[in-house]
Amino acid sequence: MVTPDFVVSFAAEGLKMAILIAAPMLGFGLVVGLVVSVFQAVTSIQEMTLTFIPKILAVMASIFIFFPWMIQMMISYTSKIILNIPMYIR
Repeated sequence: MVTPDFVVSFAAEGLKMAILIAAPMLGFGLVVGLVVSVFQAVTSIQEMTLTFIPKILAVMASIFIFFPWMIQMMISYTSKIILNIPMYIR
């Protein structure tokens, strides 16, 4: 039987997984954004488009670096959910 506690824990686990999957990309984007901002402040270059390209490249690099780990986490989470379906519908 599905109880409110089960639903809350299920949703919390899904949110935790989403945060874990997104963290490397967000972290790389944050670090590169800070570095570019410091560079702009030091050199007095205030070009708005200068921040986008390095961030995009950093996020793409983090996707390529962490893709095997992200896929493994998603496969593990999905298989756990699928294998436990009989327990969920009791």
